[in-house]
Amino acid sequence: MKTGKSAYQAAVVFVLFVASLFIGQAHAESRQLAYLVSDKRIPFWDIMARGIQAQAGELGYSVKVFSADNRAKTELQNTATVLKQEVDGIILSPTNSSAAVTILKLAGQAEVPVVVADIGADTDNYLSYIQSDNYQGAFDLGRILAKRLKNKGWQQGRVGIVAIPQSRDNGKARTRGFLDALAEHRIKVADIHQQSDFSYRETYDYTSGLIARHPDLRAVWLQGSNRYQAALDAINDAGKSDEILLICFDAEPEFIEMIETGALVGAGMQQPFLMGRLAVRSLDRHFQGETVDPQQQVGVLAVSNRNLNTLLPIIQRNVLGQEAAE
Repeated sequence: MKTGKSAYQAAVVFVLFVASLFIGQAHAESRQLAYLVSDKRIPFWDIMARGIQAQAGELGYSVKVFSADNRAKTELQNTATVLKQEVDGIILSPTNSSAAVTILKLAGQAEVPVVVADIGADTDNYLSYIQSDNYQGAFDLGRILAKRLKNKGWQQGRVGIVAIPQSRDNGKARTRGFLDALAEHRIKVADIHQQSDFSYRETYDYTSGLIARHPDLRAVWLQGSNRYQAALDAINDAGKSDEILLICFDAEPEFIEMIETGALVGAGMQQPFLMGRLAVRSLDRHFQGETVDPQQQVGVLAVSNRNLNTLLPIIQRNVLGQEAAE
């Protein structure tokens, strides 16, 4: 049996422990985070924003999302607004890697830590850079396409690419990985077109142009996902639905059924919900005085009808962010 003194000391320790938990929670709740995102209208960024909000809520932080709607001027205005509000931390998914330099410089002057979540930056003036393994994901995707082309006896045909801007580090890595995989299988590439406004019309026109200029076109690789219907419509309108394959990067909810039915060869699925969570955790570790890795890499799931069922739970949680909707 404890003595009166030891019982008192134990009670004091317990009270102090409980108080420290409340103090820590209050400290977290007092911190304000901001997510500067290139374009929240694109599902990938919306899912990452939900990952950020989910993790921030669990850790007791408040967070506001500022979308640039793919406009560099708006991005700078959002940056100025965020810094004026004296936020404690910023998560940044810039419009492009060069634009990130100015944002990081301004944040550095204000002594606000920044975690870059995807896209990349032409500087290392950040707390941490969380990136998808775009090269390996695109390489694996290229191998999936090459195998499908060979199975159909179409390996002599060409592959057209509708790419995200190559001024982005992630765009460069995707292109390099995919081209390396095709070269390994001696499959030729047609033109590469870079998206600028990410519109339906732009994607449709690029795909139609590839079909018109290359009679031997056998596949189109769309380096994004949200304009997949534009590419499919262009293929169908050209009467080539049975002659040209479509493969994408990123994911939409309908991709699961499309991969199952063969309407889509496959998709290189990043994990934006997980990346958003990791970004908030990185800032939290920094606020607690812990060391944060300056480079963090998240795998890309190269999904085809061969592995879809196995990967489905991960896809639903980390790729589509359906955990947040439950």
